[in-house]
Amino acid sequence: MAARVVTLAFNGVEAVRVDVQVQFTGGESKFFLVGMGDKAISESRERVRAAFSGLGLSLPSRRIIANLAPADLPKEGSHYDLPIALAIMAGMNVIPPDVLDDWAAVGELSLDGRITAVAGALPAAVAAGAMGLGLICPEACGPEAAWAGETRILAARSLIGLVNHFRGAQVMGQPKPGPMISSARSPDLKDVKGQESAKRALEIAAAGGHNLLYVGPPGSGKSMLAQRLPGLLPPLTSAELLETSMIHSLAGLIAKGALTRDRPFRAPHHSATMAALTGGGVRVKPGEVSLAHNGVLFLDELPEFAAQALDSLRQPLETGEVVVARANADVR
Repeated sequence: MAARVVTLAFNGVEAVRVDVQVQFTGGESKFFLVGMGDKAISESRERVRAAFSGLGLSLPSRRIIANLAPADLPKEGSHYDLPIALAIMAGMNVIPPDVLDDWAAVGELSLDGRITAVAGALPAAVAAGAMGLGLICPEACGPEAAWAGETRILAARSLIGLVNHFRGAQVMGQPKPGPMISSARSPDLKDVKGQESAKRALEIAAAGGHNLLYVGPPGSGKSMLAQRLPGLLPPLTSAELLETSMIHSLAGLIAKGALTRDRPFRAPHHSATMAALTGGGVRVKPGEVSLAHNGVLFLDELPEFAAQALDSLRQPLETGEVVVARANADVR
């Protein structure tokens, strides 16, 4: 009988359920990972093996098959280390198999058995709560995951800590959400002398959520005015805060679980590529236009941007979302 642990795959801002199934069979002693994983997942075998060795455990001298289901869903990242290790421990009866039925898990393992931080803890916690599960995550991600509301969070420092918790030797409590911070004071519009019509345009754009294009000779104050737009915008609402923070969590931009109600202000350099603006890469990550969601995307020296990069902004401006198309998936 296979041991099962729930984890999550990230598809854009959405977290999709993945079942880690581990079974021990007869035959040559080998460790197989199947289920359309990337290079980081294939390397999980060695991290899990080394982490077990650091705890004084050894993998069974049997054929170990770890399947990441559904097998046709592409999976990326190192956060599968922890659920694979927990499923193997459940199969070895190191921890009772039934205690993992109510939990999802994400986390990367170090070679000494510690659980290190991964990106995406907040959307993982939100998705786990929607499935009626708690989330097991690294201790460093606990304050971030705790922002998910009623979702139960188990933030562990190491594998041995999880073993002791599930065997009743020690009990870990619910982590507290990180602090709500405010960034340094944004530039104030009162610092601008003159340019009354340009300031009026800025105020109208802030009030109505409009796009704004400043045209004029160098030194006339276009950039100075645009940089003062965030100071005119209201704080993020609770719904906007969660939505924006989930995007920033996937990009690894939340430090120590600290959130802010200040609206994002992104100002990419004019040499930014299309993938940098709209998202992409081998592991598709949010681009500048997504990181500026519910805030401001400031494109200084607009004519200097590549034509392809500017054309890629047409769809986000029209529909309010970015879809990065790949051969095996579309990421929203």
